[in-house]
Amino acid sequence: MKKKKRNSSSKNLGDLSKKIIDILRKNAGKAYNYKQIASILGVDDPGSRNEITKKLAQLAAKKEIEQVERGKFKIEGRKNYYQGKLDMTTKGYGYVMVEDLADDVFIPQNYLNTAFHGDEVEIYIYNNRRKRKSEGEVTKVINRKRTEFVGILDLKKDFGFVRIDDSKMYTDFFVQKNKIQDAKNGDKVVVEMEEWPEKADSPFGKITKVLGTPGEHQTEIHGILAQYGLPHDFPTEVEEFANEIDTSIQESEIKKRRDMRDVLTFTIDPKDAKDFDDALSFQKLNNGHFEVGIHIADVSHYLKPDTILDEEAYERATSVYLVDRVVPMLPEILSNNACSLRPNEEKYTFSAVFKIDKNAKVVDQWFGRTVTYSDARFAYEEAQHIIETRGGDIPAGVSIKEDAYKADENIVEAVLELNGLAKIMRSRRMREGAISFDKVEVKFQLDEQNEPVGVFFKTSKDANKLIEEFMLLANKKVAEFIGKQDPKKTFVYRCHDEPDDAKLASLQTIVSKFGHKLNLKDKNAIASSLNSLLVDVQGTKEQNMVDTLTIRTMSKAYYGTENIGHYGLAFDYYTHFTSPIRRYPDVMVHRLLQRYLDNNPSASQDEYEEKCHHSSDMEGLATSAERDSIKYMQVKFMQDHQDEDFVGVISGVTDWGIFVEILENKCEGMIRLRDLKDDHYEFDEENYAVVGRKTKKVYQLGDEVYVNVKNADLLKRHLDFNLLGLKEEVENK
Repeated sequence: MKKKKRNSSSKNLGDLSKKIIDILRKNAGKAYNYKQIASILGVDDPGSRNEITKKLAQLAAKKEIEQVERGKFKIEGRKNYYQGKLDMTTKGYGYVMVEDLADDVFIPQNYLNTAFHGDEVEIYIYNNRRKRKSEGEVTKVINRKRTEFVGILDLKKDFGFVRIDDSKMYTDFFVQKNKIQDAKNGDKVVVEMEEWPEKADSPFGKITKVLGTPGEHQTEIHGILAQYGLPHDFPTEVEEFANEIDTSIQESEIKKRRDMRDVLTFTIDPKDAKDFDDALSFQKLNNGHFEVGIHIADVSHYLKPDTILDEEAYERATSVYLVDRVVPMLPEILSNNACSLRPNEEKYTFSAVFKIDKNAKVVDQWFGRTVTYSDARFAYEEAQHIIETRGGDIPAGVSIKEDAYKADENIVEAVLELNGLAKIMRSRRMREGAISFDKVEVKFQLDEQNEPVGVFFKTSKDANKLIEEFMLLANKKVAEFIGKQDPKKTFVYRCHDEPDDAKLASLQTIVSKFGHKLNLKDKNAIASSLNSLLVDVQGTKEQNMVDTLTIRTMSKAYYGTENIGHYGLAFDYYTHFTSPIRRYPDVMVHRLLQRYLDNNPSASQDEYEEKCHHSSDMEGLATSAERDSIKYMQVKFMQDHQDEDFVGVISGVTDWGIFVEILENKCEGMIRLRDLKDDHYEFDEENYAVVGRKTKKVYQLGDEVYVNVKNADLLKRHLDFNLLGLKEEVENK
């Protein structure tokens, strides 16, 4: 019997469900029959029309479309449409986080429709009951997170392509010859997206900046800033505006302020600090109490609203601290000079002044504008020396005014008394549920060419904690002062929500591998056991990993006008008041505090909420840039140590590789599973391990191993390691 010949005009209709839904969706509310659908799809053979008829019936049965009369179908207007933020993966697909849905919506690469990582998008969700996860398609890009990207130019004869550095970017950019500027083949450049024509494979762009040769230090650092849309220079007109500000101390202005120039005042900062935005004053009162002033640079005196200087500071929202430089929020005339509380200089300040008893309880408080005189400037190391020696030899290089001996004695007493009060306050905070993060910071010793010649770790000692406690006190008390007023006033709070239950459970699983336990019974038990964990791991091989994972369980702190308290600090009210030279929210706090001290009405909540949102976003970008600059410097450092073997701890395990953090310098790299030639290793997700199929050899989270550098890729800021074996095995050979 002959097989029936297929109709030669029948077409492969591909994903017919999607095509039908697309047609009905784009013409929402209008009804179509199978003939009209076939006509739009460009098919007219009986086989295709039959498929369309069947598919329409199936979609109607699943309630994805509606049959409005016999043979006619439509989709309700905005059913299954949602908005959210696109989170791309390095594998080319993405997820959209939608507020009203429990799970993220999966977006395949061919359904991205020109959306990029971080974009705010509208999506349509397909009802597919056979799939566990929701799947959708981007229907509109509402707001692009960024339009400028950093990449390397691949120059052809009449055009070029820019290959984007970001691993979450799934396309390159096409650049016409007349939009290449003077960029050369292989240059690292900034490309601005102009359009993505409907039938084009790549978006069209123009080169706006040539950063230089890939791999060179300045090129890579400027590339990191450009990648996050962060500036590295001030516009000329902003510099000129700042330089014209009168920064002299005027008698007429002093009369409007509380004069505290005769009270012993000093600063304690990192030894390489250029801006000193906080100082402490100290005096003993006749009743045995202490008066402690926390004096903050009065930036808002110089930074006036609706000026180009204020607009620039707001746009930046924060100073950015890269490994080799600071990109300041304010021009140097303010950040390092007028607003910096330098020794032996009178300055305008905004102060929180407290009367405190010997139990470190605040018995009285005052907030307002002051004028102060800093008697001395200490580095943390110098203040620590005073604490440890109780005023033994005063370190060299401390600037003090006329009567040196007397000032020295007074400062020693002040530092020791303040340290005692700080310890009481810190202990009380811990008892009330604050979490003690003393994470080790990695710092690089750089030579004159900004080459890393050494690594050292920055830890927090008593002098650091002294300053921290009094800054926390000022921030907390300012927030309470405004937050408790009735009627409610618009204010800027630093908010920190409780940790996510799922992340806590995951942390519990991981730390149990090292013999640690968490008590997740209630809020106080969680805080207490997290603190115990952080103490228990100090000095262990897993310390940095556990510290990092514990921080990741925490919710992200943000700025907002609705106060929810600060979980990590165990404060019901908290704000940022103490660093207006480097943080714009602190400037907003100063302005609002003065506004309410002057008994003016509440500010617009919508206006300040928008500013808070912007400040949080910019803080996130700055943090990412700082992290990338550290990673870049770690790779650069390891390039010069490719012939050495290092002991590291396994800090992460995935289905494609093992992450190892070198103990002596905290540099992290990856061992790819495909590079392990002694066996085929499989990922054991439950035990955070990889296991050899034949040998059953296990490499598990927290194991100490020997590694050396296989590849140090500066452009990708990525280290690949060779695995030499478990530490005990290598040392016993």
